[in-house]
Amino acid sequence: MNGPAHTNLAALITDKAQTNPDLAILTFVTVGTDGQLEDETRTYRQLFDHGQALARGLNDLGVSQGDKLAVMMNNHPEFVETMVASGILGAALVPIDPRTMGAKLSYMLEFTECQGAICADYALPSLLSVVANCPEFKWLVVVSTADLPLAPRTPLPAILFSDLLQAAGEPLALAEQDPDDTMFMMFTSGTTGNPKAVHFTHRKYMGITLGPLSAGFITSSDRYYTGLSLTHINAQGTMAGALGQELCCVISRKFTKTRLWDITRRYGCTTFNLLGGMIPEIYAMPEKPDDADNPIRVVQSAGMPAHLWEKFEKRFGLKLTEVYGATEGGAMRNPPGTGPVGSIGKPISGWVAEILDDHGAVCAANVEGEICFRKEDNSPIIVQYYKNTKASSDKVRNGWLHMGDLGHKDDNGWFYFHHRVGGGVRRNGDFVNTTLVETVLMGSPLVADVFVYGVAKESNVAGEKTLVAAVVPADPTGYDSGQLLDYCREHLERNDVPEIFQALIEIPKTISEKPIEKDCIELLVASELV
Repeated sequence: MNGPAHTNLAALITDKAQTNPDLAILTFVTVGTDGQLEDETRTYRQLFDHGQALARGLNDLGVSQGDKLAVMMNNHPEFVETMVASGILGAALVPIDPRTMGAKLSYMLEFTECQGAICADYALPSLLSVVANCPEFKWLVVVSTADLPLAPRTPLPAILFSDLLQAAGEPLALAEQDPDDTMFMMFTSGTTGNPKAVHFTHRKYMGITLGPLSAGFITSSDRYYTGLSLTHINAQGTMAGALGQELCCVISRKFTKTRLWDITRRYGCTTFNLLGGMIPEIYAMPEKPDDADNPIRVVQSAGMPAHLWEKFEKRFGLKLTEVYGATEGGAMRNPPGTGPVGSIGKPISGWVAEILDDHGAVCAANVEGEICFRKEDNSPIIVQYYKNTKASSDKVRNGWLHMGDLGHKDDNGWFYFHHRVGGGVRRNGDFVNTTLVETVLMGSPLVADVFVYGVAKESNVAGEKTLVAAVVPADPTGYDSGQLLDYCREHLERNDVPEIFQALIEIPKTISEKPIEKDCIELLVASELV
């Protein structure tokens, strides 16, 4: 495969604005207060024009090459325009979940030494509460979503995004950048401690722009959809492929399980990505006669439970392709109808994967170990966590990229994911399939959402955990954990029945809809259930 024709996103948009200026490449959708779908489109020309205007405005604020800019907003057009502007100036972006607040937000901003932030108005109060802890901060740019004047007083210069777009002048020349310069620093989920900031280079991002058509099951007539956040690598990968291959892409402002199929029907979308935490939520929605009446051909899932795989395909009239990978690198794919149900696939072109034991030796087939990758040509794998050389060196050892996930490879070379290192729940000598327990619980009319995890108690045998089901009741007023226990005893094996039912208003989750176990445990302790 030939390499990308452009060195960075700003260069790609500059070129596309000349060769295909009027293609409405991105459509941003939100659910209005009246429940109606509202949208806003961007052509390549608009992305270029707005990116240039924003770059001029940021330049007037003193932003220059090498500066770091935080971005805190849901999936608005302004997010992508900020990406283009930063590329023009040679600045690096730090995407942050707009729900982040307090000590975690303060840590992210101070740790990455951000000089300013482009944020939506709904994220402004959280930002203002921590800017005093960020000595590098000089300015704020606010995206107005409520059509209201800037209300809070700010200790820093604060400018409306729309005002910056008025900055007049000739188009700025693109800053000269090395392909291995940092495009953005994307934080890991940080579910077990302070999140790590991964350097993501222009070279790596532009490589993703070549991805869709090379996968084999995506064609030039497909139309992408994502409801995942652009602060997560999955949605960024979807958009990068769309922008690079001129595949029109529909992007929801936020993930919505209740309107997913309405959106794909309305805009004729043919493929979307689905992460593990979203799968049981979607499947647990009440069945409708027209579930399969949708234009989706292929769902690219990550974490589809094996026992739901064929049921999901049949109910919604589509095919699944399982994918596996991480921000740091390494990827596998199980194309539609190719590999065994439940397998995460085989390595994509350019990568080799193996299951390694604790000593770095390759495990035999069907033996559990850590999933690891190396480059097919044995070229070095570079993983850089900002200001964390130890974590960087621990991630790549003896040429192998360690994923921190346990799994196995079968006799035919197909890989299977088991669980994160240290993340399994062992009970009575056996590991509990928490995904299966969650799927069964979601089948109960008492449950709106669920997360099953383990918590270590003094009474546990060493290495084992107590099984907890964090449940969001469908009807909080009529919720009865005793009824749910009876339901589990009827539908689950004895070892899989949770010992504790934790009722929550909502389950704490990351921007990629991944439940945050440590937050659930803190709530469990606070409620004195353990």
